[in-house]
Amino acid sequence: MEKLLLVKQIYFEAFKNWGSRFLKSYFKVFSWVCFFLIAVTLYALVFRMSTGFAFD
Repeated sequence: MEKLLLVKQIYFEAFKNWGSRFLKSYFKVFSWVCFFLIAVTLYALVFRMSTGFAFD
């Protein structure tokens, strides 16, 4: 749980003092897309490992 709170704090600190509203919105969307893609990749890896897929 501490790691999740640390990631949340880093996320909020990263966008705290940005001047341009457009860049702030763009990078927030970009970061959420990256989080989503990482989650999909981890899901696919766990699914393949649990079904016995051979990684040859």
